[in-house]
Amino acid sequence: MSNSADSPGTGSTPERTRRFRPVRILTAAVFALAGLIFFTSFNTAKGTNIRTDTSLLKLSDLIHERSQENGELDETNGALRKDIEALAERDDGSTKAEDDKLSALEKRAGTQKLKGDSLTVTLNDAPPDATAKLPGYPEPQPDYLVIHQQDLQAVVNALWQGGAKGIKVMDQRLISTSAVRCVGNTLILQGRVYSPPYKITAVGDPGKLQKALAASPAIQNYMVYVNVYGLGWKVEENGPVTLPGYSGTVDLHYAKPVEQ
Repeated sequence: MSNSADSPGTGSTPERTRRFRPVRILTAAVFALAGLIFFTSFNTAKGTNIRTDTSLLKLSDLIHERSQENGELDETNGALRKDIEALAERDDGSTKAEDDKLSALEKRAGTQKLKGDSLTVTLNDAPPDATAKLPGYPEPQPDYLVIHQQDLQAVVNALWQGGAKGIKVMDQRLISTSAVRCVGNTLILQGRVYSPPYKITAVGDPGKLQKALAASPAIQNYMVYVNVYGLGWKVEENGPVTLPGYSGTVDLHYAKPVEQ
């Protein structure tokens, strides 16, 4: 005798409870996420190869581009300032004594050209494969082989101490609000970016400038790295040179006059 539940001729089928399994839900979610990522990637790429960065503007390229733009703006600003000064000199109602006083103040501020005997200091990174040249010193860390902000500041400060009448770093004149700053092994000065070697030129008495450099404790420490690891250091007397006037903005945003 056959069991009616197993008999194909009875026309009845046992009921089964349909339940969603967690695995099926997870699989559906993965496929949905993959589709979203594919769509986003396609929309972002717009037909370009996103596996390489050749189509993307690198940060270094952006910095270089902005630096060039700032340099061009400085030149334009300098030319406009000369035009304004020329127009102002036509009939400004001032006396000769007042004009002479203003000219002296402009020279001291660094906005006018300055000619005189000069000294140039050149700083450069050490070779990347440098080793300790003297016994008793450790093998160099990467930090030992590059020019740092304090090295540039030490040279600038020593030259001021030596009586420099004006200083140029690379192709820019320093004024009282100039800040010599480094990011990594690049110099950022007044909105423009420079790479080593760094040249610092000062107008003044070359002998006094040389003595001030030699007397600086910070530079004495730098010279240890020059002798041990090969950091670049060169001092040259150039004779008479003409430093450019500062061409950037001279507006003060945070200073206020001293009350007397």
